[in-house]
Parts: sequence; structure tokens; C-alpha cells
Amino acid sequence: MPAALWIAHVTVLDAEAYGKYAALAGPAIAAHGGVFLARGTRYVQLEGKDRARNVIARFPSLEAAEACYHSPEYQAALSHARGASERDLVIVEESA
Repeated sequence: MPAALWIAHVTVLDAEAYGKYAALAGPAIAAHGGVFLARGTRYVQLEGKDRARNVIARFPSLEAAEACYHSPEYQAALSHARGASERDLVIVEESA
């Protein structure tokens, strides 16, 4: 089963509330086998809408990444990001 990438593009509107999200999201992602590959590092926007925070995490499978998103732990974290950020999130299966 191929690994999958969780790719988020984020504009933070409320740094304090978003910090609470980040503190809870990291452990929830790790609990589902997720490993951060990039989180808030330098980037170059070439096309599309610019969002200042970009996050990529690798999961063992697309199913594991989706299960993480729907888990009670991640949803608790996400409650702090709602209203505190504008986000785009996609899960992409890696090519074999």
C-alpha cells in the first residue's frame, strides 16, 4: 500500500488560537503514523493562492491520513483552527 501525503496551505488569522491547534494536531498526526516533512519552512509561490504556512506530512497510507483527519483527537485540535485560519487540505497518495 503506497504512503500518502497530507498537504495543507494555511493563512493564520489568530496566532494564539492556531497555536492551540498546532499543539494538539502534532500528537494526533503522530498517533496515526504521520511524520512531518515540512512545516512552516521557506517556500516559493509559483501559481495559485498564496498562503504563508505550508505543511506536508507523510502517512503510511491514504486511509491512515483520512482516519487521522476524522479522529476525535484531530477534530479536537481542528476546533481551534476553525475561525483562526483559512486552510486548504488535500491527501495525495504517493506514486509507486
